[in-house]
Amino acid sequence: MDFRQSEEHRLICEEARKFAETRLALEVQRLDELQEVNMTALRELGALGFFGMTVPEQYGGHELGALAYVGAMIEFSKVDAGTAVAVSVQNSLVNDTIVKWGTEVQKLQFLPKLSSGESIGCFSLTEAEAGSDPGALRATAVRDGDHFVLNGTKNFTTNGGIADVIIAFFQTTPDQGAKGITAFIVPSSTPGFRVGRHENKLGIRTSSTTEMIFDNCRVSMDTILGSENKGLNVALTTLDGGRIGIAAQAIGIAEGAMEEAVSYTKNRVQFGKKLAEFQALQFMLADMVTEIELAKTMLYRVAWMKDSHIKHTKESAMIKLFASEMAHRVCHKAVQLHGGYGFMKEFKVERLYRDQRITEIYEGTSEIQRLVIARSILSGG
Repeated sequence: MDFRQSEEHRLICEEARKFAETRLALEVQRLDELQEVNMTALRELGALGFFGMTVPEQYGGHELGALAYVGAMIEFSKVDAGTAVAVSVQNSLVNDTIVKWGTEVQKLQFLPKLSSGESIGCFSLTEAEAGSDPGALRATAVRDGDHFVLNGTKNFTTNGGIADVIIAFFQTTPDQGAKGITAFIVPSSTPGFRVGRHENKLGIRTSSTTEMIFDNCRVSMDTILGSENKGLNVALTTLDGGRIGIAAQAIGIAEGAMEEAVSYTKNRVQFGKKLAEFQALQFMLADMVTEIELAKTMLYRVAWMKDSHIKHTKESAMIKLFASEMAHRVCHKAVQLHGGYGFMKEFKVERLYRDQRITEIYEGTSEIQRLVIARSILSGG
């Protein structure tokens, strides 16, 4: 396997780095404090093609593949993990799901606008009593002639407050539990839908995280994504790809923290010496960069597997688990190397430390990743 970047991939990453440093960096601190989404930047990213990276060209995308996508995600996440996760949701959870499971009519209807950033999408699965256990969904879709009536409340939906297109999951046959779930594509303009509470979060505060409320929301049969009662398959296969994006986010956050730590230790003087001259602190930096590089190597392998259409359920869980927990360790060390200043909001590592924490929770907690991995190896997968 050759993970060397093609010239096209190199240019994409360079464009992502440039955008992050010249556009996102200017606003991220202020927007983090206000807990506001950088909508101007998201529209610009859509126009630049970063919202359609994995969509086939016939549907308005650029068909660049997962390797290019994860490279861009790392660059965005170094600077603004909240904006980066909006890019991740659009590519991994919304576009990829419609590409894999949508009808031709659905693809033509939704993908061109999603790829250009004219439309924003979200993926609404979690509920108050159904987080790690999607089979416990209580939101219902009741058939009424050639329509379904949707009722229920979804929690913690990333992009929820800015979404035009919602991929949402409902019980269509409640007595079948997880086998009775169906996925729907619901435009946010549909009567009966409204955005509920906007969550006040620890980190990724430049992203939108909301409740999604469906109150007698009437949709037609052609909004079903995939097949009726096969929604769990839609969700689980989508999360395989989504975990790759979150792993890239975690690696980007860790790289950002590493860069801040290196810069700080080269300049901060204690006991008459720069911190970088103390061997104990050098060892901390060595451990940090080694873990980052290990994670990046595995990330590129899993992205290659996805591009090569090789089953990667176990591998995507492994890289999401390792990258997120690695980022925790790296950000912890970066704050420690800053001493008291690392606890202050004027310093970037404080925000990176907060942003990292969610990578161990969403797209499946670390505990769920371990279950996926264990089940795979025990079943011979």
